[in-house]
Amino acid sequence: AEHQHTRYNPLRDDWVLVSAHRVKRPWQGQLEKPPPEDVPRWDPNNPLCPGAARANGEVNPQYEGTFVFPNDFPALQPDAPEPGDSDHPLFQAAAARGVCKVMCFHPWSDLTLPLMSLAEIRAVIDTWAELAAELGASYPWVQIFENKGAMMGCSNPHPHCQVWASSFLPNEAHLEDRTQRQHLTQHGVPMLLEYAEQEARRKERLVVENTDWLVVVPYWATWPYQTLLLPRRHVCRLQDLCKGERDSLASIMQRLLIKYDNLFEVSFPYSMGWHGAPTGPYLEEDCGHWQLHAHYYPPLLRSASVRKFMVGYEMLAQAQRDLTPEQAAERLRSLPEVHYKRRAK
Repeated sequence: AEHQHTRYNPLRDDWVLVSAHRVKRPWQGQLEKPPPEDVPRWDPNNPLCPGAARANGEVNPQYEGTFVFPNDFPALQPDAPEPGDSDHPLFQAAAARGVCKVMCFHPWSDLTLPLMSLAEIRAVIDTWAELAAELGASYPWVQIFENKGAMMGCSNPHPHCQVWASSFLPNEAHLEDRTQRQHLTQHGVPMLLEYAEQEARRKERLVVENTDWLVVVPYWATWPYQTLLLPRRHVCRLQDLCKGERDSLASIMQRLLIKYDNLFEVSFPYSMGWHGAPTGPYLEEDCGHWQLHAHYYPPLLRSASVRKFMVGYEMLAQAQRDLTPEQAAERLRSLPEVHYKRRAK
């Protein structure tokens, strides 16, 4: 594994180049600024805070738990017109309709998920499931995602995520639908259910686990400390989780995210999101090839200030990583599960 080789990602039907020796090369490139440590708990100028005014003039309620509202600058709107007919196969367009919502996790701006209580994280999970069911009643795809940290394009220091529901299956969903369907047809078992069972046995890429869930650095990971969060039983959608599974999900999310923050003792940036079986018209179809899962894509590589850049070869040829998934998993696994900000001095 120390020598360069490629690994196959069956979920995306592509390959990643693993070049573990490259992590030793000296770095003289861009250094990232650490995230601010002095975020005020409440700021009247922060449009996500309780009681604050947003860009459209609306004033947020004095919310005490989760808070969901329509995105003031949505990428998708429900009443967009048809784009018109194409006059050539190289110039195709299709209708794109939907809704975009913002969901605040907590009223305090100085908290992030790893610093929230299990009950507060459980409330986030319940709201996710409610939104997935509500929007999924009519839309084929509901994408729940969190961009954490300025490095991942988050413009607001307040714990929140976004939920975009679309009238079409996005590229990643379309791809995962195809690969998981093919795997079930060829092997008789859902791909990610089989994968979770294999990783639970092998353990070399395991980061944390409990009775209902496991988190691994996937064998085919592209980002340095990328993880995949998987249920142990066959579950198609977030809203299908029972109460016990939601409790254990809150626990394993907290454990993973504390380890992430502890890695470089910084509020760890990432983009994460949930993938599950399509909804809307697909609710009437057999989606048993799907397995619910969450992807975490963090950019940091060597320290709080050195990130992995997906440029050049990655953009023009294929993904490449600088340490093995096994090395990344071992490092995360060995980290304490008490947050660095809450350790006894």
